[in-house]
Amino acid sequence: MLKKIRRKVKLVISKSFKKRSKPPKTPKTITPPPSPPPPLSPLSPLSPSSPIMAEPHHHHHIPQSSPFLFPKIESSVIPDPSPFFSPDLLTAPLPTNSFFQNFVLKHGDQPEYIHPYLIKSSSSSLSLSYPSQFLTSVFIYQIFNPDLTISASNKTDPDSQRRHIVSSFSDLSVTLDLPSSNLRFFLVRGSPFLTCAVSGGTALSITTIHAILSFSPSSSRTKYTIKLNNGQTWLLYTSSAINLTHDISSITSDAYSGIIRIAILPDSNPRFESILDRFSSCYPISGKAELSKPFCLEYRWDKKGWGDLLMLAHPLHLRLLSADDEVAVLDDFKFNSIDGELVGVVGDSWKLKLDPVSITWNSIKGVKEESFPEIVSALCRDVEDLNSSNISTTSSYFYGKLIARAARLALIAEEVCFLDVIPVIRKFLKNTITPWLDGTFSGNGFLYEGKWGGLVTRQGSTDSGADFGFGVYNDHHFHLGYFLYAIAVLAKIDPAWGRKYRPQAYSLMADFMTLGRHSSSNYPRLRCFDLWKLHSWASGLTEFADGRNQESTSEAVNAYYSAALMGLAYGDTHLVATGSMLAAMEIKAAQTWWHVREGDKIYAEAEDFTRENRVVGVLWANKRDGGLWFAPPEWRECRLGIQVLPVLPITEVLFSDVQFARELVKWTLPALGREGVGEGWKGFLYAMEGIYDKEGALEKIRKLNGYDDGNSLTNLLWWIHSRGDEEEGRFEGGKYCLFSHYCH
Repeated sequence: MLKKIRRKVKLVISKSFKKRSKPPKTPKTITPPPSPPPPLSPLSPLSPSSPIMAEPHHHHHIPQSSPFLFPKIESSVIPDPSPFFSPDLLTAPLPTNSFFQNFVLKHGDQPEYIHPYLIKSSSSSLSLSYPSQFLTSVFIYQIFNPDLTISASNKTDPDSQRRHIVSSFSDLSVTLDLPSSNLRFFLVRGSPFLTCAVSGGTALSITTIHAILSFSPSSSRTKYTIKLNNGQTWLLYTSSAINLTHDISSITSDAYSGIIRIAILPDSNPRFESILDRFSSCYPISGKAELSKPFCLEYRWDKKGWGDLLMLAHPLHLRLLSADDEVAVLDDFKFNSIDGELVGVVGDSWKLKLDPVSITWNSIKGVKEESFPEIVSALCRDVEDLNSSNISTTSSYFYGKLIARAARLALIAEEVCFLDVIPVIRKFLKNTITPWLDGTFSGNGFLYEGKWGGLVTRQGSTDSGADFGFGVYNDHHFHLGYFLYAIAVLAKIDPAWGRKYRPQAYSLMADFMTLGRHSSSNYPRLRCFDLWKLHSWASGLTEFADGRNQESTSEAVNAYYSAALMGLAYGDTHLVATGSMLAAMEIKAAQTWWHVREGDKIYAEAEDFTRENRVVGVLWANKRDGGLWFAPPEWRECRLGIQVLPVLPITEVLFSDVQFARELVKWTLPALGREGVGEGWKGFLYAMEGIYDKEGALEKIRKLNGYDDGNSLTNLLWWIHSRGDEEEGRFEGGKYCLFSHYCH
């Protein structure tokens, strides 16, 4: 049983759930309902007037003046979204890093992990899989087997060339229509049920790759129990009586209109069947996530039917669920997942509350004055080497790292009270950033493409591999995060420049930070950030069998941290609040799923993986990989480095667990014995060592003869000299928000 967080929950399954006021002293056991639930409420046939056809949008006030837009271009490498989205959705920017992205790329027939099921749509049918895991010491992935495949027995529109259409989507859901089959699927993340609306008196076919051992209807014929020879038990519920017949591997129905819900019975455990019965009559059709208050995220589901709503929470949800929220946690009702056990939560809305994270220009604890001379000495050398004419790269990623590196020097100069170098840094930043903003940079530049709605680079508009795939929306928050950091610092030290280029700066930020949903936006809502998983995805418009992925959590943290810094520079409190909130969630997710601690329970089934790894290389929706895009699993110094860079004040919050830093360094150090290890990667390892051993790390850093292109000796010395006397243990982000001591 997962440990309850700051509360115990009173659960009586035979009665309606009450709103919680104060945590009861002891939980009560779940008892089955005294009688079967009433049937599901039928849904009207699909039609343009049906309330499920379109998700309601919140329309916000739009400023009178149009925001700045970079020059428009027709990209030759962007895929066409029109085959998969309903026409009304094509008038607004579209998601490019979504949890359902595979459904709208190429043939749309690669699976997506919509917890707790892997779901695949192809050939006018939809298959669902309750996946098992394949485990090694290097990677974990979930195996897709089409346990059940749902389709119409006879296609109503055999000439239709579309496999499916996305008719609506939101942060927490996507609605998938099969136009040739009169089927609409409400794919809501975390629902233990797959919900399908059937219209037009359609005869259904449900097939399986397994053998059906038993098939049992209820007396009302609104519930069927299906037992398969792989040990699985599935439950099928309907809103009205349905006649189903079966053979060894298929189930067929008479003509039917209404709602069908299908759920796996976890571990074929009969205790859970009464819970699924109880909540089978209330179904969500969509869900929204709202950043309603500082460091508070609220989920709200649109539901139909009767009774209370049952959803599933992943481990990070459970940690963040507010103690005063009106939900009930079913601690023993669990589904397996690569993300850790999914636990039942009853309630129409959730509130997730995070500890506040302070966004600071400089180190949290400060640098002691006796350390200034060594930092100033390195600072003078690093500033002397700044020369904008010597920059040879035109890559948006590497260029961004170089200008952010220079911006770090300015802030360190402020912190150690050596302002003499600021004019040189300011000139360098103006000379290097301005051409990207005014369109005069000869080798590359930012442009706007309108099919999906977002920025591409000039190189990326004709070559999908250029700029690490920026032109197909890969790694946007990584690249733009570095630019925003440099822009924020330059706007701070040169307010006149900041005012002049504020429209362009905000356009870069809005590409991945837009919150609005209205059709007049130039960019989709939170391009990279996943408000259900609570972290970002990086992979853009590229189809992958394992779904979206992200390699560097620290660069993702940098993106939102930098956006918050830009808010500080411009006095924009809303941007500060949003950036710091997203950074806080990204940090929590990194610590939950990328940082692998000894004895960790997140990957409980993968003992070999947990024993052999301290950080995940690339985290996929459906896989955990010890390898990197650019390095094999054995190059542990690269794995550590890509989860650390760039070294910033926010890094202290990301690696606030001193014991984990020890484990990580101990795990990585043997890799330095390999021939050819880069000095730049060593610098990040020594930075982590400095968290608990300042003197030892300092000695090693002084001996380095090279640094990552986004790092410098000045920055490493600043990091080591700003380490305090660290306490062992794991601390929450609120530790670094001093005002929290005065908030009760």
